[in-house]
Amino acid sequence: MLKIYPRTKMGDRRRKGGFAIHARSERHKQAMIAWRDYQKAVKNDATLLNALNKEHNKQITENRDYIKTIAEVLLLTATQNIAQRGHNESADSDNKGNFMAILETIAKHDKTVKKRLTSIHNAKYTSKVIQNEVLSCLADMVRTKIIEEVKDSEVFSIMVDETKDVKKKEQISLVVRYYFSGAVHESFLHFESADRLDAAGLTDKIIHILQSHGLEYRDNLVGQAYDGASVMSGKYTGVQARIKEQAKHAFYVHCSAHCLNLVLVDTVKTVPEADQFFSLLERLYVFTSGSYVHQKWLSVQKEMYEGAPRELQRLSDTRWACRYMSLRNIIDRLPAIKRVLQEIAHEHHGDRSVEARGLLAQIDLQFIVYLVTFCKVFGETKLLSDMLQSPSLDLSKAVDLVEALIQTLNDYRNESFFDSLWNEVLTTAEQCDTAVQPTAKRQKKLSSKLGGHCVLSTVGQKRSDSELEKESFRTGFFYPVLDHILTELNRRFSSRNCDLMNGIQALNPKSDGFLKEDTLFSFAKMYESNIEDLGHELHQFRRILERKIQTGTPRPFSVVELASFMEPYKEVFFELYKLCKVAVSIPVTTASCERSFSTLKLVKTYLRSTMTDERLSNLGVLSIESRRAKTLNLEEFVDLFARNHKNRRIQLM
Repeated sequence: MLKIYPRTKMGDRRRKGGFAIHARSERHKQAMIAWRDYQKAVKNDATLLNALNKEHNKQITENRDYIKTIAEVLLLTATQNIAQRGHNESADSDNKGNFMAILETIAKHDKTVKKRLTSIHNAKYTSKVIQNEVLSCLADMVRTKIIEEVKDSEVFSIMVDETKDVKKKEQISLVVRYYFSGAVHESFLHFESADRLDAAGLTDKIIHILQSHGLEYRDNLVGQAYDGASVMSGKYTGVQARIKEQAKHAFYVHCSAHCLNLVLVDTVKTVPEADQFFSLLERLYVFTSGSYVHQKWLSVQKEMYEGAPRELQRLSDTRWACRYMSLRNIIDRLPAIKRVLQEIAHEHHGDRSVEARGLLAQIDLQFIVYLVTFCKVFGETKLLSDMLQSPSLDLSKAVDLVEALIQTLNDYRNESFFDSLWNEVLTTAEQCDTAVQPTAKRQKKLSSKLGGHCVLSTVGQKRSDSELEKESFRTGFFYPVLDHILTELNRRFSSRNCDLMNGIQALNPKSDGFLKEDTLFSFAKMYESNIEDLGHELHQFRRILERKIQTGTPRPFSVVELASFMEPYKEVFFELYKLCKVAVSIPVTTASCERSFSTLKLVKTYLRSTMTDERLSNLGVLSIESRRAKTLNLEEFVDLFARNHKNRRIQLM
């Protein structure tokens, strides 16, 4: 039975006091409300710490997006070769430059950019110092990709040339050539100003550039290509000799396109008729470039021909294609040229009319013969020059192309070819109303002793004046021009016939000596390959190549295709694969350096002549290697910029 005790005074006091009193207090109620709010915040992930973290992360995201926007604008201006800065970038300036103008346009559609640009704090990150740092990071990322590919290839070559910028400062352009992922690459690496132009100074610059980019040149540099200047090509004290002292495998190549241009220049200077002919072309260019004559030249072309008018090309000893372009334009517009000269000759304008009469008098049958001849011959060399400037061309193909040109010029010596050329000369002369027959000679008087006599038989048939003139042009001009070109081609390209060239030809699938052991062994010794391993590899590779071809795999037709075919088995055919990479890595021309000079002129203009050398080099890399630059990961760029930028006023990580 449950026993109930009466409530005592002590129990009542305890129930009415102590915790009960505290539970009814205002402080306890406020604490319980705060506790319930905290539980709800934890449940909804809305604590103060989390709120602060979210705000911090949001701020970092906005900062990173803003820096990426700046990088994208600078990348756009760099790849499009337009100036970043304006003459006056102050707030009240009407033209703040392309960089600020693009940012302000973006700010109209992006609140984050607008907030940064209108902020009163000095964290806009638009100054020239920040621009240089951003450009440096972007260019370094492009260079890093190139260096990684070069190191993966293991062997590489360099191509170097120099030119003057608008400040008359000598700028060295360095391009690396290497084999990577089934293709040959020629990648621009650096612009460097040269204080000393002697062989020692240029050599130090080249070595410094290679070392600064972490390229191992002593064992991995297999080729070097320069122009024919003595300071670069000197056999004993030139740059190529000094480089070879430190990189024993660096084979020197004289730019093939430059050699071909020298062949044409020397031919023109050697044949007197050719030299006078091209001097006349230069005079025609100068005459038609005058303001009065040029307007008449354009109007006559619009009247006589459909399409856009053509300009005559100025001749140059260093531009490889200018001579053929000038010849082609003149032969296509010869009737218009004669008409312009005739009209000006009858205007009686003093010196201008006298000069027009002099030029018109020299456009005769002889001029047309020279014009058609050089247009044919230089057309063949123009085709070879264009092919020699291809970045993917290797030395074995270059030799084949030169030999093909020599064979073509030898075929030109056939009488049938000159007959067709002579017919073209007569057709061109007829189109521009040029006299074909020579001036009639004075009739000879018969001797009085022969009066009353007649000739019953002749010693031989007398040839006509036109046939005699045709024969005179063939033997006195056409053959000498061909002979001089062939002589110069054989002289300037004969040095390629060495052990290295024979070794490269032994790796050419179209060569008669393909995979010939003796030739390949001599080539392998030059690059310190293991001859014993190479012999075993050759035996096995022949068998695999035949099996693959029998199963339907296309036969390789060049050294590059052979290297690509061998790439999946590069660990098995280590020595042979290395020789293939060496063969395709040796440069043919310095055309890539010439192309970089075109970018140099676009980047460093008269209005941007105060640009620093570092900024010029970075802009050059981003412009020339624009395909790589446009694929950069900007998140990685922000991380790199955050690590390199010291005085950071906004948090990026």
